[in-house]
Amino acid sequence: MAAHILIIEDDADINEVMATHLSRNACTCTQAYSGSEARMLLESSQRSGLAYDLVITDLMLPGIRGEKLVELIRGYGDVPVIVVSALGEPAGKAELLRCGADDYLVKPFDLDELLARVTVQLRHAARAEGRSAISGSQEKAEGDGRLRYKDWVIDSSARTFRVAGEPIKLTRIEYNIVEALVRRPKKVFTKQELFEVAWNEECFIEEKAINVHVSNIRGKLKPSGTDSYIETVWGIGFKLAE
Repeated sequence: MAAHILIIEDDADINEVMATHLSRNACTCTQAYSGSEARMLLESSQRSGLAYDLVITDLMLPGIRGEKLVELIRGYGDVPVIVVSALGEPAGKAELLRCGADDYLVKPFDLDELLARVTVQLRHAARAEGRSAISGSQEKAEGDGRLRYKDWVIDSSARTFRVAGEPIKLTRIEYNIVEALVRRPKKVFTKQELFEVAWNEECFIEEKAINVHVSNIRGKLKPSGTDSYIETVWGIGFKLAE
């Protein structure tokens, strides 16, 4: 599980404990102790082309809060983000997902659970890249490699999503959900199935988190008038409109 991880935590003891534990499990860790320092490291990594494989961040940080950092990271791409925070209320967790976090851990947390969550997120990212590579290799044999549903067009090789020709920026999880729906447009997906189809394994995230991700997708689709393409099947999950 070799990976380069950015740890953003202003508590030096917690930061060091996380870095030590992950380093013992084949990870290379860069440590930041404030939001401002983290932003500098993120901007430097973008300029050098050496992006991090995963980011772990606290929320209550000096300089720049964790929520703003998550939004900044999302502007760069789909690098997985795990938030660690003392925040435990459901509404607070939902807000973290709206900001673009992939997962969260409530302090105090077990280091082995942190490692497990890191492993899952890295595996998800690797599988997403693998799907893109496979789609790209099949593109010549199978046409343009695109999936179409009404005004939606998914380019599975580039992992891009367009509505009526206009690009819509989705997070990695949002893209996987949309792609799963479009690949099986007549299926009613349960909330758990959406994640299992998108990631091909069970996930740690609570089912209610699916509602947040679908709400985020609909919000991005609303200006195009296609947010109604995703229908809620009450008591079950979601499907595409007929």
